[in-house]
Amino acid sequence: MKAIRFAGAGRPLSLETVPDPEPGPGWVVVDIEAAGLCHSDLHIMSGMDLGDLTVKSPVTLGHEGAGVISSVGEGVEDFAVGDRVGIALVTHPVEEARFAPGVGHDGAFAERELAHVSTLVRIPDGVTFAEAAVATDSVATAYHAVRAAGSVRQGATVGVVGLGGLGLNGVRIAQLLGATVYGVDINPAAHGPALEAGATACFQDTRELMAERPDVIVDFVGAPTTTGPAVESVRPGGRVVLVGLGGAVASIPVASLVMRNVQLIGSLGASKEELREVYELIARGALKPAVEEVPFAELPAAMDRLARGEVRGRLYTRPRADLRVGAGAV
Repeated sequence: MKAIRFAGAGRPLSLETVPDPEPGPGWVVVDIEAAGLCHSDLHIMSGMDLGDLTVKSPVTLGHEGAGVISSVGEGVEDFAVGDRVGIALVTHPVEEARFAPGVGHDGAFAERELAHVSTLVRIPDGVTFAEAAVATDSVATAYHAVRAAGSVRQGATVGVVGLGGLGLNGVRIAQLLGATVYGVDINPAAHGPALEAGATACFQDTRELMAERPDVIVDFVGAPTTTGPAVESVRPGGRVVLVGLGGAVASIPVASLVMRNVQLIGSLGASKEELREVYELIARGALKPAVEEVPFAELPAAMDRLARGEVRGRLYTRPRADLRVGAGAV
């Protein structure tokens, strides 16, 4: 089968032919119908230290995958050939992260992916493969950050910093929870989609949130220009949820954190149950991820677009469909 492989930090992605996966006990093979592109893939490609997550090399990247089960291993009872599934990036409980696709084992930038049964979530009717794929991280991560880590409730005031794929979903999720939402992005072009997603107003500087006295600020950027200012801008007794990995180090105003009783919380990924809840929201039409398809052969160039900050919403690719077309199939 064809797969786009990562050989090590600083080296380009390459389209290669690799053996078809075979499922062992507790594993299945999923024919990939959609795979999302994520900033975390860029972090892996740059060689960023991901803490306890060990990235093997070489590896097929792609941790946002969805498709159809084509083969099951011994002992798999709850799923069968033909099931439509998303492959969850399970980080709650955190010990399940050992099955993280595109990190510890080959991911979704391929025609087929080997997935552990513990990561599988059925895709409801009314949810496309593209929506199911990007929801595994882009939507579920935002859902956990806003609802669980941020404890956003009806009547809260929320600031969302960074209005890319995750941030736009964060705006919509906070709005669905009954919050008044303000967006922040240095690029004014990102403000319109955020307003459409439910934001009351948008700013270019995190410190502009200070006048709104937000109960919660969710930082999807994680840069020196966002995290420290978020601590200063949230109301006394509020919380800042840090999701983004935009910088290796951020300067935190200690006096503001301590004297104003601000909570600073890190948030990574989501649970399988949260992904199920996200799928139901999409199936009901309450959430509609903004997605853009890119050809599989152009995935490396699309990653460059992502790195340059030229993407609004979420990019995804269809390895099997694109390769069938490339082979002359109708």
